[in-house]
Amino acid sequence: MTIRTRFAPSPTGNVHIGNMRAAIFNWLYARHTGGQFLLRVEDTDRERSTPEAIETLLQAMDWLGLDVDEEPLYQSTRMDAHLAAAEQLLADGHAYKEDKGGIGQGECIIFRMPEEDMVFEDEIKGTLTKKAADTQDFVIVRSNGTPVFHLANVLDDIEQRVTHVIRGDDHIENTYRHIALYKALGAPVPKFAHLPMIINAQGKPYSKRDGDAFVGDFKEKGFLGETLFNYLALLGWSPGDDREVMTRDEMIAAFELTSCKSSPAQVDLRKLLWMNGEYIRAMKPEEFAEMAKAEVSAFAKATADKPNLDAVLALLQPRIKLPSEIGPAAAFFFSDDYEYDEKAVQKKLLKEGSFQTLEKIAEIFQGLETFDEATVDKALHDFVEESGLGFGAVMPPVRIAVSGQQSGPDLAPVLSILGKEKVLERIQKTIDRFGA
Repeated sequence: MTIRTRFAPSPTGNVHIGNMRAAIFNWLYARHTGGQFLLRVEDTDRERSTPEAIETLLQAMDWLGLDVDEEPLYQSTRMDAHLAAAEQLLADGHAYKEDKGGIGQGECIIFRMPEEDMVFEDEIKGTLTKKAADTQDFVIVRSNGTPVFHLANVLDDIEQRVTHVIRGDDHIENTYRHIALYKALGAPVPKFAHLPMIINAQGKPYSKRDGDAFVGDFKEKGFLGETLFNYLALLGWSPGDDREVMTRDEMIAAFELTSCKSSPAQVDLRKLLWMNGEYIRAMKPEEFAEMAKAEVSAFAKATADKPNLDAVLALLQPRIKLPSEIGPAAAFFFSDDYEYDEKAVQKKLLKEGSFQTLEKIAEIFQGLETFDEATVDKALHDFVEESGLGFGAVMPPVRIAVSGQQSGPDLAPVLSILGKEKVLERIQKTIDRFGA
């Protein structure tokens, strides 16, 4: 049997990460088993499922690399089939008509739930049961003649020959109804796997109130598609070891429904940010340079001085977690008009002896015939050892003097890139401004 999974969203504009997490799990399981991943657009709400909303959905899937194996099925094209099935259920005694509201606005078609306990084996949660006394008949066609989600969903899964329905556990109650519909329609019942909900730190369903919640939000912030895919895959699933940053192929090889967790998965945006930094760190230098272009375009010299720019980007790449960090981190390399971090100045620069240290460092640097990274690094280390001041008393004042920042990449390569003349100018400027 060929495994066939599907993603069946109802596009209404923004795509929530919870919906996309379900798509990722379906995609991974299909790829792991050598099966097929399908898309069904449940677009029967024509007011909300606009062409723009559908395009937003498709773009989100493309950005995350969720390729499908067949042309998407649009549910709005299937209404005749849905209504024909409802009539067949009426004819077979599995449904009946009733004026549900009792106000004479027309009859609904209502599915008759079987008078028996419902039991099914969930691929993640195990055996799930519901007593017959707790089940209720439900509407499958509204009084205005439009099919309800339950009927359309089941019929379209049958049409697409879906073998595994992988969706959020908020659908468990629906699954009992859907299994009854499959049986009444004489169709094979697929396997069901219900994913745990995504929650916030308070254990509530994760929403926009908790931070970025839509795929587009993360893309706009500069998160990579591979990062978000990797992170969402780990919300409710584990490869069985300590791996967190994984390639697409590694996730495909390791993914099993039996490895999915049944307890809620908590969103940790700090971990997502860390993971994005790991993906940026692993980029090829030319890929990082392309990403950085827009961020450093404000610095005229950055585009004119290509060797210098390459050196700066190589220094920054291991430290960047979002593209928006590149500009602020790189600014002092290309402009003498940088701002000083006030807290850094108060804490590290205005300490007793700092300006004498800067003067001594400037004197040492002035005497260097070469000003490459190795020479500068040796000069700093020799001074620290000879003076007995310690790195904590020497490095921070120098860093603040040349960059205005308290932290950053290793100091020796920073000084080497800036060059001897500029370093000396900036040390003197800092002494004149704060040491007078």
